[in-house]
Amino acid sequence: MASDFHQDLAERGLVHQMTSPDLPALLRSERFVAYIGFDPTAPSLHVGSLLPALALARLQRAGHRPIAILGGGTGLIGDPSGKASERAMLTREQLAANLAGIRAQLERFVDFSGPDGALMLDNADWLCRLTLIDFLRDIGKHFSVNQMVQRDAVQLRLQGREQGISFTEFSYGLLQAYDFLELYDRYGCRLQLGGSDQWGNIVDGTDLIRRLRGGTAYGLTMPLVTKADGSKFGKSEAGNVWLDPKLTRPFQMYQFWLNADDRDVGRFLRYFTFLPIEEIRALEAESQAHPERRTAQRALAAAVTELVHGKEAVESARRATEVLFSGGDLRALSPEEVEDAFAGAPRSELPGSELAGEGIDIVTLLARSGLSGSKGQARQSVTEGAIALNNEPVRDVGRRVTRADLLAGKFLVLRRGKKTWHVVVVRD
Repeated sequence: MASDFHQDLAERGLVHQMTSPDLPALLRSERFVAYIGFDPTAPSLHVGSLLPALALARLQRAGHRPIAILGGGTGLIGDPSGKASERAMLTREQLAANLAGIRAQLERFVDFSGPDGALMLDNADWLCRLTLIDFLRDIGKHFSVNQMVQRDAVQLRLQGREQGISFTEFSYGLLQAYDFLELYDRYGCRLQLGGSDQWGNIVDGTDLIRRLRGGTAYGLTMPLVTKADGSKFGKSEAGNVWLDPKLTRPFQMYQFWLNADDRDVGRFLRYFTFLPIEEIRALEAESQAHPERRTAQRALAAAVTELVHGKEAVESARRATEVLFSGGDLRALSPEEVEDAFAGAPRSELPGSELAGEGIDIVTLLARSGLSGSKGQARQSVTEGAIALNNEPVRDVGRRVTRADLLAGKFLVLRRGKKTWHVVVVRD
């Protein structure tokens, strides 16, 4: 084996529960086929999905064969785990689009090439062919409703009288257990990985394999990711942090990790990067000695952004970060980098004709953009030295803004104070 898969997970704090104490030794001595399921409720995975995606990559690097299951079948039902109410049903068209997006993203982390490469499967291939009577006779009779209602995901919903749980979602665990059985039969898959909220579903699968095949299968869960400040992991001011660059730009991804709390950064380096443990410990020591340098956060942001978007995206995000927060020259940025750096800033439009000749005065521009409520307020802000144009202080109320001030041929970036930005997009 190239590495010890269980030891790597354990050193990174990624082992929550195992179905057998024999599993670590078996993973060292045998080659396993193992799988993780991905919920296709959106056209993109988010940063929370990185944990299982990278677990597949770690598994493959340790010499085992990973299977990524895309829930084309279970996605039509919906997993109640972690949900306080019934999920909205996806149409088959929505599901197909979501599956295509997720498939492309997983290919960044796992090698699916070659006859012995990782597998990417859609459980609709077998679940949608099941007949109800056969499923109830052959599978359903092995499940105790008494035990099923004790699952945390079910209890959460039963305690909420207004929400409850439908039979549709109540049956989800049976379908996931059947997935495990199907993979055991087809590919000799003996291990399922998942988040700690999947423990009950995973145990159901190992039990089903034991009852129907007399075989031994295993489960291993990883902890759910939390943040030290109590806020939900994977959320930014703009909402979910997606792996799709069209939904979350690489600069925003970089900033998400760069802003990690000092209390979280060591754990996130272990969870979401392939950096050696010794290097992570050194980064933690450096951060404790000089927290103001944010050395660990920079390493985290660079490592994860490179994994998701590539080296060029990291360099671009670094340039934009340097300019935005260290007073650099905005003119050094490309049009795409300007868009990335100020994606969350308010913006307004200005006809290009306004910048012809002597252009427009700064006071009028501030008032027109809405960054200042009136020309009077704009004059006062300029006089007080609170205004910057393209990161350069403006102290003259008579300052004219012309085409020569444009960034990347079409942007003017205004700032009031230290953090209030506004982008003027010039349209010809």
